[in-house]
Amino acid sequence: MIPKKPPSRPRVAQGGSLTKEGTMGDTDGAVRFDLTGNIAEITLDRPAKHNALTPTMYRQIAACCAEANDTAAAHVVIFRGAGERAFCAGSDIKALDGYEDFWAWRNRFDYIPPILSLRKPAVAAVKGWALGGGLEIALACDLRVVSRTAVFAAPEVQLGWNGAGGAAQHMTRLCGQGQALKYLLTGDRFDAEEAARIGMVEYLTEPGEELTKAREIAQKIAGHAPHATQAVKAAVRGAMDLTLEQGLRNENELMSLCFAKAEQARLRAKQSGEEL
Repeated sequence: MIPKKPPSRPRVAQGGSLTKEGTMGDTDGAVRFDLTGNIAEITLDRPAKHNALTPTMYRQIAACCAEANDTAAAHVVIFRGAGERAFCAGSDIKALDGYEDFWAWRNRFDYIPPILSLRKPAVAAVKGWALGGGLEIALACDLRVVSRTAVFAAPEVQLGWNGAGGAAQHMTRLCGQGQALKYLLTGDRFDAEEAARIGMVEYLTEPGEELTKAREIAQKIAGHAPHATQAVKAAVRGAMDLTLEQGLRNENELMSLCFAKAEQARLRAKQSGEEL
C-alpha cells in the first residue's frame, strides 16, 4: 500500500545523533528523516522561508543521507519540501554574511556531495519554488516528479556569481549544453512544462499530486531487490563518466555481484534447512 502521509514519528536531524551544528548560529529550520516501510523521506522543513537552507540544514541533509545509506530497510529516498509553496528556494542569502571571506566560502560544508553519495535511488517531489540550491537538489536526485506549480531558476548569475552545486554539470548532461547555458546565463525562471520539454522532468503531475506520485514510484522501485536497483543506479551514473568499454565492464561486474547476492541467499537457505 502506498503511504498517504509521512510516518507519525519522524526523526529530525537537529539534536541527538543526527545533529552536526552549523557555524553561524542559525536556529530556525530543520531537515527531517522519516521511514515508512522501505521508503525514506528527507523533508526540508522551513516553510516560512520557502525551505531556504541554512548552514545547519546543510549538515542535516548530509546526516539524513548517511542515515538513508545506513538503514537497510530504506530502499528508496524521496526528497520533499515542507508546506505548500516551495520545494526549496536555495540557500538563505543572509547566511552568506556569516562567511568571513571567500576562502571560508570555498571550504564551506557542501550538501550536494552527500546527496550524490546516496546508493539508493533518490526521487525529488517538487512543487512551487525550486531555485538555486533547490534546483541543484532536484537535479542531484535520480528522478524528478514535478507539480505543474513548480518554478525553477538558477538566479546566481543575477547576483554576480555562478552556482556551485552542480546545476551546470547536471543540466548539461540532462538537457544539453544549449539549454543549460540558456538558463544559467540569464537566470530566467522557467515553469514545470518547460522543464519537462527540455528533459529535466521524468513525471509531470497536477498540483498537489507530486508527493503521492513520488511515493507510488518509490513503492514500485522498492518492490525490487535493493541490490538490483542500486546496481542499476551505479551503472547509469557510471555511464556519464566511463567510456563505452569501461561502462560495459562495469555493468557486467555489477550483474555478477547481483548473482553473487542471490547465490549467497540460496546457500544460506540451504544451510538453514540442513540445520533444521
